[in-house]
Amino acid sequence: MRAGNVSVEFDPRPTSVRQARAEVRRRLEGWGLAERDGTGDDDLVATAELLVSELATNALLHAAGPFRLTVTAAHGVLRCEVADGGRRTPRVVEAGTGESGRGMFLVDALARRWGCDQDGAGTTVWFELGTCACDGCGRRQP
Repeated sequence: MRAGNVSVEFDPRPTSVRQARAEVRRRLEGWGLAERDGTGDDDLVATAELLVSELATNALLHAAGPFRLTVTAAHGVLRCEVADGGRRTPRVVEAGTGESGRGMFLVDALARRWGCDQDGAGTTVWFELGTCACDGCGRRQP
């Protein structure tokens, strides 16, 4: 299929991060994006799971309520969004020896693009990855 859209709400529980990762894997496999060009390349799924895990963890830590994961794949781009009721804007912190603060550093390093949208209802943090196997697909755009 290589295209799709899903939006799922999760309760504010630590197990929800694992559930969000599993949802990403399940959808990407179902959409035919788990193995690019039949090579068994699982990089897209693994990267998407990692980055969704970071955004979902941030939502749990900084918002006092449920969060919504939206995953969209179309036109060679995978977009993952995590929306919550918090108003905190994420920021990239250099990877150091601390126990936290590296999530957005990973998003910034691995995503093609990412951003944050705020509206009256809260904050949505999103990232994009390329879904095709062509050279340069998924790499950070200047």
